[in-house]
Amino acid sequence: MFGYRVPAPDEAMLISGGRRGLGGAPFRVVTGHGKFVIPFFRKTRFLTLSMCESEVTETCVTRQGIALHVRAVIAFKVGNDHESIINAGQRFLSDQDQMSVLTGRIFAGHLRAIIGSMTVEEIVTERQKLAAEVLDTSKTEMAKIGLIVDSLQIQSIDDGDAGYIDAMSAPHKAAIQRQAQIAQAQATQASVEAEQEAARKQAEYARQTAIVKAQYSAEVDRAQAQAAQAGPLAQAHAQQEVLAAQTELAQRQAKLRQQQLVAEIVKPAEAEAERVRVLAAAEAQRMKIQAEAAASYDRVALDRMLIDQLPQIVKEAAGGLAGANVNVLNGADGLGEIAAGLVSQGLTILDSVRQNLNGQDATDGRRSEESPGNGLLQLRSGKERKSGDGPVDVD
Repeated sequence: MFGYRVPAPDEAMLISGGRRGLGGAPFRVVTGHGKFVIPFFRKTRFLTLSMCESEVTETCVTRQGIALHVRAVIAFKVGNDHESIINAGQRFLSDQDQMSVLTGRIFAGHLRAIIGSMTVEEIVTERQKLAAEVLDTSKTEMAKIGLIVDSLQIQSIDDGDAGYIDAMSAPHKAAIQRQAQIAQAQATQASVEAEQEAARKQAEYARQTAIVKAQYSAEVDRAQAQAAQAGPLAQAHAQQEVLAAQTELAQRQAKLRQQQLVAEIVKPAEAEAERVRVLAAAEAQRMKIQAEAAASYDRVALDRMLIDQLPQIVKEAAGGLAGANVNVLNGADGLGEIAAGLVSQGLTILDSVRQNLNGQDATDGRRSEESPGNGLLQLRSGKERKSGDGPVDVD
């Protein structure tokens, strides 16, 4: 639009004519927005607010009297506040390139002053300290002209042909070289050890590979041998099974033959022996029964005969008293006692004969069968032995 002006983001618009600016400045400052400017009655100019650079190359003498060639770079700009813009606009608006020239000269002076108070060692080893001191000393002066310094970098320090810096760095160079040599030796040793380790691992791998191959070869040979022996082993196992079956068959046949022999010979022999034993036992029992029956018959017959002969025995006993001189002491009672004694003697003789017969065995029974009269003879002899017993008084 006609008469409406807008500054760029990195510019400050300065409007002169009409009212004055802040603090009695001959222009008004507009930043960040537009403004209506009356043509022909107002004049607008633009002041850059972007970053500017100034390079300083200066020969400075240290406190030790050694000349050093110092190269530095300063980054600066116009301040964003109205006061800085007004100060910079009043000084550099017509020739803004003079800001870099003036800034370089200002910093060159401060740089010579600060380096003159330091040693070479301090300057070389403490560049950041040098830059900080230069900034501090130049801050007030730069603010007066509306500029602010963002950074100061010491790019190089050189003593020319003096060789002071080289001499100063020689021990460090030697140490560095020594460390480099040590590092190189260590690297070489590590490389050799790594090669040896690689060779050892390679040899170990080769050994393990050879072992594995030998094992595989042995397994293959064993498998081949087993395969070659499989036929004979199978045949031998088959023959062994045949022999085992034949042996078992022979054992069964022998056992069967043994059973047949037992059935054909032993059992009949045992049965015959048992039959003979049973027949012998039966014959012995029969003979025993016959002997007992014969003995029983003989005793019954003998008892019967004795009973039949008892009167005769008593008579014979009484006949023995016929010629004897008998004195009867008790009269009729005495006679009765004599008669009773005779009868008692006969019965005693009979009981004695019976007991003798009962105590004798079958041999006695066979003897009694030979002659029944022997009993009578014994009975008589017994009568003769006992004829004097009893209450009879014989002269």
